[in-house]
Amino acid sequence: MSEKACNTQHYSGIGGQAVLEGVMMKNREQYALAIRKQDGTLTVEKGTHKGLLAGSFLTRTPFVRGIFMSLDSMMLGMKCINISAKYYEEEADEEPAAKEKDKDKETSGGGAGETLQSVLVVALSLVLAIGLFMLLPYFLSQLLSKVVENRLVIAAAEGVSRLLIFLLYMIAISAMKDIRRLYQYHGAEHKCINCIESGKTLTVEHARESTRFHKRCGTSFVLLVVLVSIVVFFFIRVENPLWRVLLRILLLPVISGISYELIRLAGRSNHPLVNLISAPGLWTQRITTKEPEDEMLEVAIASVEAVFDWKTYLKETFGVEA
Repeated sequence: MSEKACNTQHYSGIGGQAVLEGVMMKNREQYALAIRKQDGTLTVEKGTHKGLLAGSFLTRTPFVRGIFMSLDSMMLGMKCINISAKYYEEEADEEPAAKEKDKDKETSGGGAGETLQSVLVVALSLVLAIGLFMLLPYFLSQLLSKVVENRLVIAAAEGVSRLLIFLLYMIAISAMKDIRRLYQYHGAEHKCINCIESGKTLTVEHARESTRFHKRCGTSFVLLVVLVSIVVFFFIRVENPLWRVLLRILLLPVISGISYELIRLAGRSNHPLVNLISAPGLWTQRITTKEPEDEMLEVAIASVEAVFDWKTYLKETFGVEA
């Protein structure tokens, strides 16, 4: 499949995330974390993640569910990143029994302490993101207001600076060696999902041929948040400087809800207008995904197979016998 053939997939429902030397895949409430250990062996851990408001009508309400889905994804992502990091933090002389004990603790779903830790990490991440991508562009635009009186120009400058800060941030961290490997695993995650969603059997060869870009990617979601915020803040203006700052924080759940509905639609529709909306996110994935090694594809495949019956999916969706 060519790199441009990313608009013809059928929705499978699975999603994932790259972690340190591994890939997490999630299907409904089940998730699997496949990791390539330092000795070259492959390990797979499975677990259940029900989310903050599992079963609540709020998680089924359009423009509201995106708020909770985003938080749930961040919490699960942080948890899986911590698990993957622990494989590389273990001391060489650590007793095998202790390793198994830690592993069981992680895969059991965690207790109140782990949940609290995840909440605090997500909260800190949100504070940093709000400061960097929401408030910093506003304060930069206010510097322009000292020499430019046109509010439309100032609003446009804020939007442009927000987009540039986001892109420059992604480009800057991609220069780091560890992040580049993370982006390769990100590419492996996308290739495996694209492979089965385009009707091909899930093998290393077929995954390698598939595109590394996907319309339901987290990168696309974050970019949509940035773009939607530019539109929202362009039309919502108040005179009070304090309210300007507060609105940029208070409206973030609304912006997140709108962005979630757009990314959800993108994963279920091949309409030309939807593809047009998805185009900026797919372009940005040229930064956040890299071509993976075959061993990375093996990790992603193992993660998929732990939570998703892709053979039944291919038979029911495409009539393909695997």
